Amino acid sequence: MFKKDNIYHFVGIKGSGMSSLALVLHQKGYHVQGSDVEEYFFTQRDLEKANILLLPFDADNVKAEYIVIAGNAFPDNHPEIARAKEIGATVIRYHDFLGQFIQEFTSIAITGSHGKTSTTGLLAHALSGVTPTSYLIGDGTGHGEPEAKYFVFEACEYRRHFLAYSPDYAIMTNIDFDHPDYYESIEDVFSAFQSLAHQVKKAIFAYGDDAYLRKLQAEVPIYYYGLADTDDFQAKNIIRSTSGSQFDVYHQGETIGTFTIPAFGEHNIKNALGVVAVAFVEGFDMQLIAEQLKSFAGVKRRFSEKKVADVMIVDDYAHHPAEIKATIDGARQKYPEKQIVAVFQPHTFTRTIALLDEFAQALDLADEVYLCDIFASARETSGQVSIEDLSKRVTKGGTVLKEENMSPLLNHEDSVIIFMGAGDVQKFERAYESLLSKTTRNVL
Repeated sequence: MFKKDNIYHFVGIKGSGMSSLALVLHQKGYHVQGSDVEEYFFTQRDLEKANILLLPFDADNVKAEYIVIAGNAFPDNHPEIARAKEIGATVIRYHDFLGQFIQEFTSIAITGSHGKTSTTGLLAHALSGVTPTSYLIGDGTGHGEPEAKYFVFEACEYRRHFLAYSPDYAIMTNIDFDHPDYYESIEDVFSAFQSLAHQVKKAIFAYGDDAYLRKLQAEVPIYYYGLADTDDFQAKNIIRSTSGSQFDVYHQGETIGTFTIPAFGEHNIKNALGVVAVAFVEGFDMQLIAEQLKSFAGVKRRFSEKKVADVMIVDDYAHHPAEIKATIDGARQKYPEKQIVAVFQPHTFTRTIALLDEFAQALDLADEVYLCDIFASARETSGQVSIEDLSKRVTKGGTVLKEENMSPLLNHEDSVIIFMGAGDVQKFERAYESLLSKTTRNVL
């Protein structure tokens, strides 16, 4: 196992998972530093507050005695990784390090095509309030509790990286076709989750209405959660209001508690069910868990709100049709009387072309739709699809916005405007906020 007196150098420390892991190690007393591009990322704020050394990429950053944790976004020929191997430093990929690190805890992996980050954040919050818990969330949040027995972490299915993990428990929120630059089909995605299921040591908690999750086979119990009578953990008596959602949870025909979450959208009820199920099986007091769920403040870039003039601006990481639907559903629950405006930036050419019609159908659940140019990943140089292809399929508008001209959004007064995407959609949000703050409106 890794020792605390080593120096751990993170290549790509501003990545969401990497920054979370760096914070976990730092708080547990490890010597941590890292490097990345000089461009500002929202993940670096917590790193800076923790006084973790951040360096610009440079091969000279690496020393032979370091343990170099390499971010998955960087190839082996990256200057720092190549130098580390050349001088004999220990080099280990992020997911491989994490797979070894979790073995000293009761580990709970949260995975799925959608809902990983929100569910991880909710479980981390719930358990932290009742027992020492470390956690790693995919929004750049990490916490290393010195006396932790539990480790809650987000496990990403991309390129089957989560197969580096053999957790005690796993929550699987859903299986959907995504990452078309790697996965060939939804059956290919399912095969990855099936492989992970065989590696779980104690139990799996899976969403019961997902047809693929119902096909899972495992050597450990699989508990299904959802809204149906066939689920092991079922939500009943659901009340959705402008302040959140309340529901009773039943297990084997008996109620185990009433729970309230200050979150919106049916998907968040399902996420909370997975959390409740894990806590119940581990023997936690359901009343204490219920109290914790009431105070959950959410995670970064998931329905993050701010009001400017008479407009509620929402920032959300949604970059798949299923996530767009969930976000708009949540907005309609919280703001039933307001116009819902979607501003969407597709993330990667491969995902856009593979899910073009699904994106249009999901976006049309909003009252008005605006689009931003496709954000290409570092692995793409061009694509066979353009933002105009999506614009033609959207029926609720589809105007393409430019950062230097966000004025079309000024037509929407007293509205909810949701900026969605996994790229740099926030630059469009900032441009709109700047324009809006300079515009005189009569706001009561």
